[in-house]
Amino acid sequence: MDLTLSDEQRLLRESVDRFIAETYTADHRRRAANEPAGFSPAIWKQFAELGWLALPIDEAYGGLGAGAVETGIVMEAFGRGLVSEPYLSTVVIGAALVAACGTDAQKQAILPRVADGSLFLALAHSERTARFDLAEVGTTAVKMPDGWRLDGQKIAVLDGNAAGQIIVSARIANNNGASGSLCLFLVPGDTPGLARRDYARLGGGRACNLDLAGVRLPAEALLGDGGDALAAIEAVVDRAMAALGSEAVGIMQMLLDTTLEYTKIRKQFGRPLSANQVIRHRLADMAMQTDEARSMALRAALMVDAEPVARSRAASGAKAKIGKCARFVAEQSVQLHGAMGVTEELDIGSYFKRLLAFDTLFGGSAHHYRRHAALVGRAHA
Repeated sequence: MDLTLSDEQRLLRESVDRFIAETYTADHRRRAANEPAGFSPAIWKQFAELGWLALPIDEAYGGLGAGAVETGIVMEAFGRGLVSEPYLSTVVIGAALVAACGTDAQKQAILPRVADGSLFLALAHSERTARFDLAEVGTTAVKMPDGWRLDGQKIAVLDGNAAGQIIVSARIANNNGASGSLCLFLVPGDTPGLARRDYARLGGGRACNLDLAGVRLPAEALLGDGGDALAAIEAVVDRAMAALGSEAVGIMQMLLDTTLEYTKIRKQFGRPLSANQVIRHRLADMAMQTDEARSMALRAALMVDAEPVARSRAASGAKAKIGKCARFVAEQSVQLHGAMGVTEELDIGSYFKRLLAFDTLFGGSAHHYRRHAALVGRAHA
């Protein structure tokens, strides 16, 4: 298999790398963190002008029709810059769910607005009792004469504070009170009965918790035809984990490069730290872990369109492996920088926090080792 990038992919990587290097300084990140939304709307507009928001959207809806590998190229560069813009929540997750589940009318109404940067999306799916089980949803949707009524609570809604449309998962309540199929609903952010409590995320960006108390929606708020959406949610979350893996690789590469440069200029007893053989061995281990993580992220991206068991095994395998590699690289980087590694003067601590957040998002390594093992059993059944 030829894994070299095509000319178009190389040009995409060069353009994203150049933009991030020129724009995402430490000062910019601090200014973006102080924005009400937690990111810079002006930068988001530039993303749209450069075509990055349209990248994975089908050409019929104003997109470019690119795949998960191209998304991974963008996300790896975003990792190097600690980008806080809601690319994952809006483009990778939100737009993909609309494309997978929505009617043609819903796609026409939403996807072009995502591509041009005028609409932010967020997925509200996680609940306190779920513990990363995507099938565990307690929020209910009751069919009313004029539409739907939603009740429930959601947690850790990525960038939900800025979303114009929130995609909320809920179980259809049957006439006998039993819960039915899992469906998705388009809920405008200003809908009466919807309360958002937002907070800063570890490593940058914002998230929110949602309270839905008698939220009334029109009939057309149901995303798609009302069929069970669990399979689509699992596919999109697997795609999101592949993209997050690429972002983590970008962070790891930045930590490796920064640490290598520091050990060349930092001297002890008249010699650079990098002259010490033990330090060289640790740097070599960091480089090896980064390359292993890059391979796993690429494998997950290449498998996003495979049959469900193979796709999920690749995604969970990548999440588990990259999580362990990321923690090792982050801890080594902080330690080799000494006390400087935990000061505000350097960005090492910020990258470290983002990797800690990555390890928890959609489940940590232990959760995905268990999921991978269960999927292996399904494959052999």
